[in-house]
Amino acid sequence: MKFARLGEVGSETPVLQANGLSYDLSSITPDITGDFLASGGVATAAAALDAGELPELAGADSLRVGAPIARPGKIVCIGLNYSDHAEETGATAPDEPVIFMKDPSTIGGPFDNVLIPRASVKTDWEVELGVVIGAEARYLESEADADACIAGYVLSHDVSEREFQLERGGQWDKGKSCETFNPLGPVLVTSDEVTDPQALGLRLWVNGVERQNGTTATMIFGIRHIVWYLSQFMVLQPGDLINTGTPAGVALGQPDKPYLRAGDVVELEIDGLGRARQELVQA
Repeated sequence: MKFARLGEVGSETPVLQANGLSYDLSSITPDITGDFLASGGVATAAAALDAGELPELAGADSLRVGAPIARPGKIVCIGLNYSDHAEETGATAPDEPVIFMKDPSTIGGPFDNVLIPRASVKTDWEVELGVVIGAEARYLESEADADACIAGYVLSHDVSEREFQLERGGQWDKGKSCETFNPLGPVLVTSDEVTDPQALGLRLWVNGVERQNGTTATMIFGIRHIVWYLSQFMVLQPGDLINTGTPAGVALGQPDKPYLRAGDVVELEIDGLGRARQELVQA
C-alpha cells in the first residue's frame, strides 16, 4: 500500500493511494504517525478501502505533496554505507555501521524548496533509501527480527553541508541538520509491496545531469543488519526514520566539487518509491 500526506504545511490530509486515486484517511487517523503504524492502521485502512468506506479526496492532484510521514521522533543516519561512496570520499569502508543523527525538523515535502544555509559553500546531495519503523525495535535477537519492525520504505534526500559537517568541529550533525535538509517522499510504500529492498535502483540528477546511479544491492550493511544493530544501542520507535546511506556520485567525491547553488534543481528517484524534485534557494 502507498500512503501520502497532501496539503499545506501543518495541515496535510493523510491519504491512501490506490488505483490512481487518493482516498481520505481522516476518518481513521488524523495523520500518518508512529501511533497509526503501530496500532494496525495499515490493516484498518486496507479494510476500509475494500469496504468502500474511504472517500476520494477532492482536488488531490492540485494539492501540495507533503512528507508521507509526520515528523518522526528521530532520524538515524548511516554514513559511508556504500563502498563506492566511501572510496570516492577517501574514507576506509567501516567495520561497523557509522551512525549519526539528523534533526527531525529537517523533514519536508518531496517538491518543496531546499534552503542553502547562510554562509554555506558546500551544500551537497545524497539520494537514500529511507526505512520507516512500524514497531518498537529494542535489543533484537537477530537480523531476522528486523522485518517485523519495518513499516515501509520511502525516498529520502539527505542534503548535507560538507564544510559544516567536516571542517567545523568534527561533528557531523551540524552539516546534516540545517532547515529543509531532508525532503521525503512522495509516498510511504509498505514493506509487503517491496519484494526485495536490497535490489532497488537509486538515481539523482542535478540540472538534468545524472550524478548518482546505484543500487541498494551494494550496501555494506544491509537493512536488516542496520535495524538489528541500531536496536542494540537505542530503542527504535514507530514512526522513526532511518536513512541508510548513499551511493557514489556526490559533489564531495568529484574532482570539480560542483556543490549546489541557488537556482539548481535536484531530481531523484528510487525504484517503486516514486520521484521527487527540489529547487535550491538561498536562506
